[in-house]
Amino acid sequence: MNVTETELKGCFVIEPLQFKDDRGYFLETYNQRKFDDFLGRRVTFVQDNQSFSRKGVIRALHYQIGEHAQAKLVRVLQGRVLDVVVDLRKDSKTFGNHIAIELSHENGKQLFIPRSFAHGFVVLSETAEFFYKCDNHYNKASEGGIIYNDSSLSIDWKLPEEELILSEKDRQLPNFENAGI
Repeated sequence: MNVTETELKGCFVIEPLQFKDDRGYFLETYNQRKFDDFLGRRVTFVQDNQSFSRKGVIRALHYQIGEHAQAKLVRVLQGRVLDVVVDLRKDSKTFGNHIAIELSHENGKQLFIPRSFAHGFVVLSETAEFFYKCDNHYNKASEGGIIYNDSSLSIDWKLPEEELILSEKDRQLPNFENAGI
């Protein structure tokens, strides 16, 4: 397993080793001991979530605040997405910065997103199945979000605006400045 910390401290790209032969492939997607070792602390995941979306769907930019904040380990089971995280830690040197990384079933990459980050993705392939583990249970009263096209974040979603598909809820999200972070 190759683990690389991104420019956002505490956010890691994880590349599991894939063993391929004429039958297919095998990979270990999660190992608590290895995970704890590279993080230098224990994270206990308590909830798994999965979504299926078609090309152009944006599910973004979401976060949980306070005692219900969530760290996530995300990956793609089928298809390709552009995964985006935004640093919401006010005391961080990278507050308000983001990274974007392509996750796919082909590259097998995973992304660990610590608490206090907004997260979202856009589907780049015809369809995609997205899977993630959370270290805290979802709490509706603690959810927040930032509009995907906030000009201060300057996120390149890699698709033309007319191809993007958002829920009505995501269309109503505030900009970064007014997100109440």
